Amino acid sequence: MTGAAPFDVHDPAFIADPYPHFAAARARAEVHWHPQLELPVAVSHAAASAVLRHRSLGRIWSDARPLEAFPSFNLLHRNSLLEREPPTHTRLRGLVATAFGRGHVRRLRPRVHELAAGMVAGLADRAAGDGAADLLDHLAAPLPVEVIAELLGVPPADRPLLQPWSNAIVKMYEPAPGPELRRRAERAATEFVGYLRELVDLRRRAPGEDLISDLVAVRDADGARLSEDELVGTVVLLLMAGHEATVNVIGNGTLALLRHPEAWQKLVADPGLVPTAVEELIRYDSPLQLFERTATTDVEIAGYRVRAGEKIAALLGAAGRDPAVFAEPDRLDVTRSPNPHLGFGAGIHYCLGAPLARLEIEAALHALVHRMPGLALAGEPVRRREFVIRGLAALPVTA
Repeated sequence: MTGAAPFDVHDPAFIADPYPHFAAARARAEVHWHPQLELPVAVSHAAASAVLRHRSLGRIWSDARPLEAFPSFNLLHRNSLLEREPPTHTRLRGLVATAFGRGHVRRLRPRVHELAAGMVAGLADRAAGDGAADLLDHLAAPLPVEVIAELLGVPPADRPLLQPWSNAIVKMYEPAPGPELRRRAERAATEFVGYLRELVDLRRRAPGEDLISDLVAVRDADGARLSEDELVGTVVLLLMAGHEATVNVIGNGTLALLRHPEAWQKLVADPGLVPTAVEELIRYDSPLQLFERTATTDVEIAGYRVRAGEKIAALLGAAGRDPAVFAEPDRLDVTRSPNPHLGFGAGIHYCLGAPLARLEIEAALHALVHRMPGLALAGEPVRRREFVIRGLAALPVTA
């Protein structure tokens, strides 16, 4: 057993740049016990990949407690395919994948590029008029919300509700959220569940071309449908995973490009590099830093014993900077290929929404390259204080 991992997840210096701390931990061992997180963490690519893929390491949901204080938060997670294992996971994922496979990403492609182009035009106009504009406010945050809302068929008037609900709920995934954040998460979950029950009922009575309509209608080989709770849990997962990951790849990734102007100029000179750049931005500064698993039997990961019932976490950001897999891992290389990052997970819980996320990030980069080739920082970015969901609170830019 190794010693404790040498980084403090609450230290502002660590939040600002965790990667040297991950490198120091990786140099000592592939897996460490972390006293703040109260679980071992895998910091090498091989160990993190093993955590995500090992079939005796599952997503075993534990209700937030006290139970009476978190009925809606727990309902969402009990019924989320991300928190279930086979055979329930197999059934849920099959139904959701069937609904997703009905051409939704292809249907949305022109609209996503249209949305991104319009938002970047607004960003450029604001930057030209005021001397600077916040890329988070004008592009990174609103784009994924609008795309997910289009995917789900959420009416335009209701779309401003989605981001605050998501932001409040995901605070529960950080180490030791305080009482007020816990109360806000449950309140947001309650409002979200109530809203979605009404929307699901509407789609049952009046189906459209949206994903919720397909989720309502889809059946498995035995003719079974998603229950209403499963449908609501699936929709919330799609929104939270889709929004939180995409907004932070666009924000973190744009900041990385602006701090590496040679990489930005490569994209400007050759927009055909955008698809490989998307993968590199996900690797370079992962929007999700930590993903937990629970052992169903005794498991050994890189020599570290995890007993049945105990948890272990893959540090995705650390895996993405492992020099055993990525040459010059601290260099941003928009031509890097292959790029076996773990940003979308691995194994049976690999992200179903990965094609849509890639589309959104590609559309944002294409729009920025074409409309704002002279993009530059206009001030110091503001980083969010959270560790698990890694992102920015503000990114001032100028054209």
